[in-house]
Amino acid sequence: MKSVFVLLSVLALPVMAAEPTLYGRYEYIKLPEIGETLQAKMDTGALTASLSAKNIETFTRDGEPWVRFQLATKGASDKVYEHKVARISKIKNRADEDEDKDEPVSAKRPVVALEMCLGDVKRTVEANLTDRSSFNYPLLIGAKALREFGAAVNPARRYTADKPDC
Repeated sequence: MKSVFVLLSVLALPVMAAEPTLYGRYEYIKLPEIGETLQAKMDTGALTASLSAKNIETFTRDGEPWVRFQLATKGASDKVYEHKVARISKIKNRADEDEDKDEPVSAKRPVVALEMCLGDVKRTVEANLTDRSSFNYPLLIGAKALREFGAAVNPARRYTADKPDC
């Protein structure tokens, strides 16, 4: 009878999730497919990741949607990247809201799935492409990507992870 009680006690224990890794508000993220390491803002208030790009042009290849773009970052080369489009996102732009309209203005952005390295962790993350050159950080990592990395953010800290090593 005692062994049955022990077995039932073990089965009743809650399943503990892995502890998230704590990162700072800003971290370095390596994009192996692009060959760049960028400073990123870890933003729990944003849902998706955003990569600073310019000259964004969608096209069709073999019947599937693709996108052509250049990085819009300080010191970026004129290299043109082409990537398959994972989906098109509708981003609500609260800054452009018109008080006379009932709904916020939405921007449609191509989303690509990119490998990203944070510290020694590599994940495939969806990022929408938009010109972030007026912002301090060319890469924004939103809540979905933070979950992919098993990350939690301490906004009082910066660059807690080592330089990406994937």
